[in-house]
Amino acid sequence: MSWTTAHFDDFTSRELYAVMRLRQEVFVVEQNCVYPDLDGLDLDGVHILYREDGELLAYLRCLKPGVSYPQSSLGRIVVAPSGRGRDLGRELVKRGINYNLQTWPDSDIRIGAQAYLEKFYRSLGFVADGQPYMEDGIEHIHMNLPKS
Repeated sequence: MSWTTAHFDDFTSRELYAVMRLRQEVFVVEQNCVYPDLDGLDLDGVHILYREDGELLAYLRCLKPGVSYPQSSLGRIVVAPSGRGRDLGRELVKRGINYNLQTWPDSDIRIGAQAYLEKFYRSLGFVADGQPYMEDGIEHIHMNLPKS
């Protein structure tokens, strides 16, 4: 079991393949959503991964302020089907929050959350900002986590 934080250029080709495969498995296939996953933001992001017995089970990317939003942000938050029900998502998001707040302490954190996960993100301190909106055929809502 291991948690890793890496810049894009630190990935081996096999690690990158595992990340792209997990994101495709969940966001494209499971959620039946065709969208441009390779959006150019991975290159400058910081990536948090959790592996167990060589299998990638959880992933997210952290982005500095000004990339997706004026605030820092978390995105592409995903837990593999085989890793669900073990609070990996909660631990993953907490690690992302900690990374962003330590790295960019003067910035709030903003996410574009899938609306059905609003309660989950609220439990981690995020507050809804605005009305739900459709993105790639899935209802989302912007949420903010204020800096300390």
